[in-house]
Amino acid sequence: MPEFSIGERDFLLDGRPFRILSGALHYFRVHPDQWADRIDKARRMGLNTIETYVAWNAHAPTPDTFDLTGGLDLGRFLRLVADAGMRAIVRPGPYICAEWDNGGLPAWLFRDPEVGVRRAEPRYLAAVKAYLDRVYEVVAPLQVQHGGPVILVQIENEYGAFGDDKTYLKTLAEHTRDAGITVPLTTIDQPTDEMLAAGSLEGLHLTASFGSRAVERLAALRRHQPTGPLMCAEFWDGWFDHWGSHHHTTSAADSAAELDALLSAGASVNVYMFHGGTNFGFTSGANDKGTYQPTTTSYDYDAPLDEAGDPTAKYHAFREVIARHHDVPDEPPPAARPTPRLTAPLTDPVPLLDWSKRSTSWQRHDTVPPLDDLPGAPRLALATTRVEATDPAVLCFGEVRDHASVFLDGWPVGVLLREHHQRALGLPGAAGELAVLVEDHGRVNYGPRIGEPKGLIGGAALGGHPLTGWDVLPLALDAPPPVWTGRDGTTPVPGAVAGPVFLRARFDLDRPGDLHLDTGGWGRGVVWVNGFCLGRYWSRGPQRTLYAPGPVLRADGNELVVLELAALTDPTARFVPRPLLGHTEA
Repeated sequence: MPEFSIGERDFLLDGRPFRILSGALHYFRVHPDQWADRIDKARRMGLNTIETYVAWNAHAPTPDTFDLTGGLDLGRFLRLVADAGMRAIVRPGPYICAEWDNGGLPAWLFRDPEVGVRRAEPRYLAAVKAYLDRVYEVVAPLQVQHGGPVILVQIENEYGAFGDDKTYLKTLAEHTRDAGITVPLTTIDQPTDEMLAAGSLEGLHLTASFGSRAVERLAALRRHQPTGPLMCAEFWDGWFDHWGSHHHTTSAADSAAELDALLSAGASVNVYMFHGGTNFGFTSGANDKGTYQPTTTSYDYDAPLDEAGDPTAKYHAFREVIARHHDVPDEPPPAARPTPRLTAPLTDPVPLLDWSKRSTSWQRHDTVPPLDDLPGAPRLALATTRVEATDPAVLCFGEVRDHASVFLDGWPVGVLLREHHQRALGLPGAAGELAVLVEDHGRVNYGPRIGEPKGLIGGAALGGHPLTGWDVLPLALDAPPPVWTGRDGTTPVPGAVAGPVFLRARFDLDRPGDLHLDTGGWGRGVVWVNGFCLGRYWSRGPQRTLYAPGPVLRADGNELVVLELAALTDPTARFVPRPLLGHTEA
């Protein structure tokens, strides 16, 4: 069987120099029926390796579960890589960043406030070891020496930007070896002296992450590692988007020139991203460096392969560069075809506040709890209590993470946004039912706020007096709730609709295939198609279309469900031929 090792200047496959030409492709951001297509397109661009993170929280939504089925079947993904004649790099973290919710760390891990974060703390390490055992049960038999595709495994992720706990890194590395991983182990950091020193560990091969000034940054890497192959293990060819910002793009020509410089220097590379995919459901993360910035549903990343898996100008520019240094397949993939244009009316509005009264899942709490204290740590929850104010007063929460819509007897009173550092608003002098719809817009995935709880933090007060006696309804929205059970009729919607409200549409297709749902004229909310959660939309942009992968659609009887949380002015589901990801900086 083949052997993969690190030589004096090169990676070695069976003793011969092997340049890694890799592309990042996260299996958990792509529908599993599309994995083989994306892998094949990487091969056609001239790549010989696929890299993927492993998202702990996707596999383990609760402490006693570990899901390796369907879109989380890591073993099947790696076998498809092997079937394509390619190699694989696995980066299991446990922390991955990746603009993914909580950087991949499960929310349940931090219910005990004494649990450490990314350090040698016993309770944290015990959970990490249990997680890595499950991952390595899949990965170990698929290493190259056993006939599989895996040639490298990464320890942690850009750790030098976070800490310098060498005991922690050593524990991860030793546990990885004890679990049967014998291929070379790597670390990755941005190529500054401080980060490379803090994030490295003797015996692990250093790699770097950057997207420009390749020669200079490879030189910095070489200063910290005098021998062994040079590798940019994250060659940033694009960037991610935040809600309320612009759509990030990078010049195909400039990125291709940097790739050429990197390859001309003899380095190996992992293109981050080759294909970004989508933060389906509620999986997108956020940044908070003083201002909270949630990440969009699209993870297009301006990558060579766009969100729908179609080659871009950057794909062809990169293919031309790679062809100067290595052989590439004769046939590139075909150009993108427009997706169907069609419309369907949204019908059957059901206000969330009305539907909630029929639910049997309400819980009683003395004080309003954070979302993390509710079963499953839901992304949304409705909390109600009675208020008896006779004069106007100020409603105040300790902190709002991340969005709170306030209603009094069903009428909207105001909105509190975390990114605006809002936590108080005035209530009119009236008695009645106070309702607060609280939303988690994505857990911070980078920096010291990883692991923080979500929801309404620190309780609530009205006029300086604590509010007690709360009824709370967790809203588990991985699938649409049974809002229309027993209702087969169709109620038209004549015009604008105020949320929070559920609506639906039905449509047929000439043939199943990808769609791009245009959310123009809608406010803020969530969409499902045939029970599959496409993710969040928000009129603040930049993203306007949601990508619906072909495998979740059928020819007849498709059902689209919308939970509009603000208000929409156009009660129509519109599908357009191309993605609309918003304005760019230019």
